[in-house]
Amino acid sequence: MDFTLRPSKGSIKKRKRVGRGCGSGHGKTSTRGQKGQKSRSGGGLPYMGFEGGQMPIYRRLPKRGFTNIFKKQVDVINIDRLELFENDDEIDMVLLKEKGLVRKNSKVIKLLGNGELTKKLTIKLNSISKSAQEKVQKAGGSFEAV
Repeated sequence: MDFTLRPSKGSIKKRKRVGRGCGSGHGKTSTRGQKGQKSRSGGGLPYMGFEGGQMPIYRRLPKRGFTNIFKKQVDVINIDRLELFENDDEIDMVLLKEKGLVRKNSKVIKLLGNGELTKKLTIKLNSISKSAQEKVQKAGGSFEAV
């Protein structure tokens, strides 16, 4: 078999070799220009957010509050989103993740009462609001805390 796969013409460029003498066209200053911070070795901007020596914005703005590292991330889902399920379905965390109604890495899911529910469903989730629980019971379904 004859394989003749090659990159398309003009897609491969030669590497620019700098500092190899005047005859190369990239000698002397090695394409860095004359003088200045960017021409020096190790030069260039010191870090992201550097503003030329001016006090950077992240240091000019006041800091407030703190981040609670023990905060629980609660994903919420409204009751009207459960209309896509059939009557007598059992809804749990795994099913909601499979359908893409909540994030895949959700640990706690709370059902809220926005919208209407017309189907009888058995719901097994972490928590539920009062209005959502009333609507589930009114439709003939039930809720079980997991």
